[in-house]
Amino acid sequence: MPHVADAVHLDFDAAWNAGDFNFPTIPLRHWGPRLRYVARRRDVEALWRELEGKLPSVVVYGSGDFHHLAGMFIRRAGPEPVTLISFDNHPDWDIRPPYWSCGGWAARALRGGAEKVIVWGCGNFELRFPSRLFADRKALKSGQMEIHPWAERQSDGVCRRFNCMGRKDWRARFEEFAKSLADRRIYVTVDMDCLRTGEAVTNWENGLFTAEDVAWAISLLRENARLVASDLCGAWSKPEYERWGQTIAGKWDHPKLSEPEPGHGREVNLRSVREILKALT
Repeated sequence: MPHVADAVHLDFDAAWNAGDFNFPTIPLRHWGPRLRYVARRRDVEALWRELEGKLPSVVVYGSGDFHHLAGMFIRRAGPEPVTLISFDNHPDWDIRPPYWSCGGWAARALRGGAEKVIVWGCGNFELRFPSRLFADRKALKSGQMEIHPWAERQSDGVCRRFNCMGRKDWRARFEEFAKSLADRRIYVTVDMDCLRTGEAVTNWENGLFTAEDVAWAISLLRENARLVASDLCGAWSKPEYERWGQTIAGKWDHPKLSEPEPGHGREVNLRSVREILKALT
């Protein structure tokens, strides 16, 4: 597990207990309902003013409903060019408003600090027509955004369009990718919904990576590039929203998943997050 000076847990939603990690917890549950799923710009900026200068190289926080905060956390990488690498079951490339949303934050990161965004592990419907019409097509066309989806989860047409990877060949492809990043500054973000069922209990659909896969990939990135900062989210938590618009949109957009048995989800998630954190630090 990371040393106390290297990581912090931001408690927005009780996805984790303060005692789950051997590094500090910052209590922020008063922020959770305001920021969950979608957030107002003024709230994100107010949170940043509260946290700026207090965040070490690794940030662990709650549900993937807060993944858009990675677009704020990347500011820790400083003004020099940085490549953002995301392990996620969703591309998070939506260009529709609001500006801060867990489904569109990766596209916004190109305006907020990242020179390039690369997502590994997508396996959901957003790559299919008509959902992909809402992607940041300009960034995809220019090469500022790359998507590496699972062939096992997509149609033949989608596989051709996005050159999908498979479980049998993804590691060889990732090795070549990691080598291409030689000496570049990178920021890594992990949403635990990229992990397969049985290795993560989340508020979203599961992907196909194992925790060992993600840890291996991060270790390879560290061998080839300069990891300047990272964050990890995606554990299940009970949804709580402040505004009626959040509540309606959140209930409509989320998959209909049953609530995990008390304690079971955290036990599963802890096993996975501890393996990934070893690689991040």
